[in-house]
Amino acid sequence: MRTFVNESSEDYLETILILSKKLPVVRAVDIANEMGFKKSSVSVAMKNLRERNHITTTEAGFIYLTDEGMQIAERVLERHEFLTQWLTSMGVPEEIAAEDACKLEHVLSHESYDAIKKTTK
Repeated sequence: MRTFVNESSEDYLETILILSKKLPVVRAVDIANEMGFKKSSVSVAMKNLRERNHITTTEAGFIYLTDEGMQIAERVLERHEFLTQWLTSMGVPEEIAAEDACKLEHVLSHESYDAIKKTTK
């Protein structure tokens, strides 16, 4: 059974994954800066993600994705990148395509997403 993950949690997990590819360690302040949120809001979100076993944190405040968190983050990022590319290939300006992909990545069913991927290959 797939655990329900809300859009906000998916965005946080995706951001942690992206930052982990760019930075030696990821901290709440890095996430806050990347997403344009207050550190206090990020702290609340990190607590929720920890409780759902999507992240772990060290005493030094370093944030790491668990296996489950990594699976979710990779799925969301893959959808985001694919949908952005798909929309830009149809002439949508890249900035708008990225914004729309961010919305679509959360609401498309697995079946619809797979069908889109299949028809664009």
